[in-house]
Amino acid sequence: MAKNTKKTGANVASHAGKILQSSSASKIQKTLAASALSQSSSSNQTSGELETVASKVLSSDKFNDVTKELAASVLSQSNKSR
Repeated sequence: MAKNTKKTGANVASHAGKILQSSSASKIQKTLAASALSQSSSSNQTSGELETVASKVLSSDKFNDVTKELAASVLSQSNKSR
């Protein structure tokens, strides 16, 4: 299994932290934010389940740019062999 060594950048991590503290953020935003933040300073990788969620977010018109930014970050840190 190939290890993905990418980490969440500081800008995305900052957005993720703010989303996690926001009472108005959606559940999907908080899920993606938590994943992105957990990958900012560790070797954690995106799970297969979250890969599917992030992919659906990116292909949908109903999500805003911030949600899509988180989804893209999370998806870029998925396991290379999946």
